[in-house]
Amino acid sequence: IGRAGEMAAAAMVAAAGGSDFSDLREIKKQLLSVAERSRERGLQHSGKWAAELAFALEPLPLSELPPPPALTEEDARDLDAYTLAKSYFDLKEYDRAAYFLQGCKSQKAYFLYMYSRYLSGEKKKDDETVDSLGPLEKGQVKNEALRELRVELSKKHKAQELDGFGLYLYGVVLRKLDLVKEAIDVFVEAAHVLPLHWGAWLELCNLITDKEMLKFLSLPDTWMKEFFLAHIYTELQLIEEALQKYQSLIDAGFSKSTYIISQIAVAYHNIRDIDKALSIFNELRKQDPYRIENMDTFSNLLYVRSMKPELSYLAHNLCEIDKYRVETCCVIGNYYSLRSQHEKAALYFQRALKLNPRYLGAWTLMGHEYMEMKNTSAAIQAYRHAIEVNKRDYRAWYGLGQTYEILKMPFYCLYYYRRAHQLRPNDSRMLVALGECYEKLNQLVEAKKCYWRAYAVGDVEKMALVKLAKLHEQLNESEQAAQCYIKYIQDIYSCGEVVEHLEVSTAFRYLAQYYFKCKLWDEASACAQKCCAFNDTREEGKALLRQILQLRNQGETSSTDVAAPFFLPASLSANNTPTRRVSPLNLSSVTP
Repeated sequence: IGRAGEMAAAAMVAAAGGSDFSDLREIKKQLLSVAERSRERGLQHSGKWAAELAFALEPLPLSELPPPPALTEEDARDLDAYTLAKSYFDLKEYDRAAYFLQGCKSQKAYFLYMYSRYLSGEKKKDDETVDSLGPLEKGQVKNEALRELRVELSKKHKAQELDGFGLYLYGVVLRKLDLVKEAIDVFVEAAHVLPLHWGAWLELCNLITDKEMLKFLSLPDTWMKEFFLAHIYTELQLIEEALQKYQSLIDAGFSKSTYIISQIAVAYHNIRDIDKALSIFNELRKQDPYRIENMDTFSNLLYVRSMKPELSYLAHNLCEIDKYRVETCCVIGNYYSLRSQHEKAALYFQRALKLNPRYLGAWTLMGHEYMEMKNTSAAIQAYRHAIEVNKRDYRAWYGLGQTYEILKMPFYCLYYYRRAHQLRPNDSRMLVALGECYEKLNQLVEAKKCYWRAYAVGDVEKMALVKLAKLHEQLNESEQAAQCYIKYIQDIYSCGEVVEHLEVSTAFRYLAQYYFKCKLWDEASACAQKCCAFNDTREEGKALLRQILQLRNQGETSSTDVAAPFFLPASLSANNTPTRRVSPLNLSSVTP
């Protein structure tokens, strides 16, 4: 590199050093500068990210605006070729751009030359994929340019002639060739050489699979690292840590950043705090009404809540903005899925994948649609593609588990549910699914652990205790079964939910019979009366009440020597007996 370019790059690295946010004006200058440098090299997404973040900070006066990057001798020599090639590049004529950049020596022109060749290969690969194959055969087509690019870039890398952008491109080529370990090393090097380039950090995020890997990376100590850590924590489902990081970034002065707001909404979506996520997305749409990114996540939330009018409005709105965007296709797919038009929904997810075969959400959602259409083999292929794109997608692992459950293959099921559970250790749905698997395989001790753990982490569907109680019933452990049913009833009533749960009547029936056996007439009759409120247990409740009355009339007294495990919640029982909270099994510390 010429001396002036070298000095400018060194100044940027030095400036990005230091992880504090005390000088926001300096940070804004760096962001504006790197946004411009990214755009010059055709790195649109990194440029956009830096520009969005800069926009969230206070404007700078004229005297403080960053100067344009200084030109070197080599830049001046390559200027004509670069200007021409960049105009072809912007029109997506990549081969033409590369042709006119052959032999250019400056860093900027060399990067554009290599990047044009890379994108040309990607474009040909995508075109061939769309033309020749069905949506489930994507893996076979390769980018032919990658091997040549790797050879040329590795020579430059060994000679230490690559700048931060060049290292980033080398890393991308290595990743595409599945050389993950080498790619991680190169991206870390790129982050050290040019910490302000978000693209390198983002690529690193996609390659780190767990917190352990993160510990062993030597990352530059810069304020950009805070954004990276917040992003990777969200990806690794470490949501509390991610939200803390984003909160500290907001406090540091980025409160207007739409990027941070959208990431917080995604984080709440990941921990299934649906109300919070919906309100943040609605706020985001007010601030940035033409935004399409993350709107597929917003549509997932509307889908879960069955909010048809809102989802319909979102789909129409995005269609008006840009109907050929991946996110738009996914939103429309979700809309048709909510209306139970599964063939149409699958069609839109296929369209999304034609636009971007590496779009994770569309593969997973398409798997769900094939499940609805009872096409298990297509569902399995779709979920496998999702895992190929991102091994951290717990929904795809969980979907595979469900598919093999339908195919009655419990050992396969167990493997996939375990993988989903490893990715979401505190998600009760994974634990309940695992428990059901163990039950089918007659591993009842393991099943008990799973159900108890599901209850301990906060059971979303309120089914873990019932399943645990039924297991205890099967094993004739009546005392523990009664405890589980009582806990279950307490949970249902404490939520203030309308009791629509089928299993509530089952719980009352079991408890009525249990207390009857224990000769605790008051408790038994309280439960039997509750049974009368449900259609399926009404007759049994009445019969039990008649029996209790009969026994009382015969002078049978309520037993005092039989210790019941504990009684009904005070609000429900006839006599307000205080409840002793006893845990059925001390398994809260055990993970399957």
